Amino acid sequence: MNVTHIILQILFTSLSMFWEVLWPLILGFALSAIVQAVVSHKTLAKTLGDNSPRSLTLATLFGIASSSCSYAAVALARSLFKKGASFTSAMVFELASTNLVIELGIVLVVLLGWQFMSAEFVGGIIMIIIIALIFRFTLTPNLISLAKKQAGKGLAGKMEGHAAMDMSVSGKGTFWQQLFSNKGFTAVSEYFVMDWASVWIDIVVGFFIAGALTVLVPYSFWQAFFLTSNPTLAKIEGPLVGPLVAIVSFVCSVGNIPLAAVLWQGGISFGGVVSFIFADLIVLPVLDIYRKYYGWKVMSYILVTFYITMAAAGYIVEFLFSALHIIPINHHITVLTKGIQWNYTSWLNILFLIISAVLVYRFVKNGGMAMISMMEKPEQEMHHR
Repeated sequence: MNVTHIILQILFTSLSMFWEVLWPLILGFALSAIVQAVVSHKTLAKTLGDNSPRSLTLATLFGIASSSCSYAAVALARSLFKKGASFTSAMVFELASTNLVIELGIVLVVLLGWQFMSAEFVGGIIMIIIIALIFRFTLTPNLISLAKKQAGKGLAGKMEGHAAMDMSVSGKGTFWQQLFSNKGFTAVSEYFVMDWASVWIDIVVGFFIAGALTVLVPYSFWQAFFLTSNPTLAKIEGPLVGPLVAIVSFVCSVGNIPLAAVLWQGGISFGGVVSFIFADLIVLPVLDIYRKYYGWKVMSYILVTFYITMAAAGYIVEFLFSALHIIPINHHITVLTKGIQWNYTSWLNILFLIISAVLVYRFVKNGGMAMISMMEKPEQEMHHR
């Protein structure tokens, strides 16, 4: 098998996977844009000033509504922290905005099954509870002081301009009245296009890596690596190894879902898949941003506490779903092998591509292209604008 044939096979496998989940991606981003268009972020910091159950619940709900890429979520969390939100609330917001969002759940259903979507949302809530408890007993005033001092320096990370944009409709009227107004339609188009613009690289890289692993890495390697010959050890290893694989994959946000499918087909445990998906907030590029935002000590603290939390959530989900007998037995992922077919998926893709075209046209018509150039602007410059 020559190199050209291998590359073409990788590209075909990657494209086949992407084609299978294209309409769910568009649907998820569209629904997320609708929510963001009518939920303003202006009062976030004022409502997240402490670590009370109420503030943490609001941080979770606001996080779900914000639906950001991992980089934008990290940038927005720092912005909230600088404006008065507690460090715990900022981190809870960050976890929710990347792990409890609409588009993630829809893609998980299509690519892996409803059990994984359920595990993601249940595990996400569990993870938020665990991190809140860990922070309560281990987060010292000195660490908070170090984080606040470093955050005040305003060192640039990634996607800060995107995180600082609030295009939501602020006006009177019901949810539906705001949504179907001219401003509401424009806001939906802006959030839709900007969210796609913020994650398309991760999505492309994620599908390409998934295609490469499918073609190049034999299943025997994965089965040995994930200890599939010993189910008990496999369940113990999975949630510990999952986040470690994610850290070195460099892929975050929705882009790590195709990688999760490859790992599941390779034999990783159910809890391992869940902890792998959660770990998009501790991949190496994001850790470097934590270092800039909060300093080395706080970055190390986030890494250790997040890793423990993600692994623990994976174990709890594994135990809970096993007790309910709803963990899938079959590890075969049809999408990885069946290729592109002319079926209902293709028709849905065409329909949602038309919807995308309408939203993109609205975005461009209303001067949205200028916003693309501001996505990587520093937070301070965005405030001046």
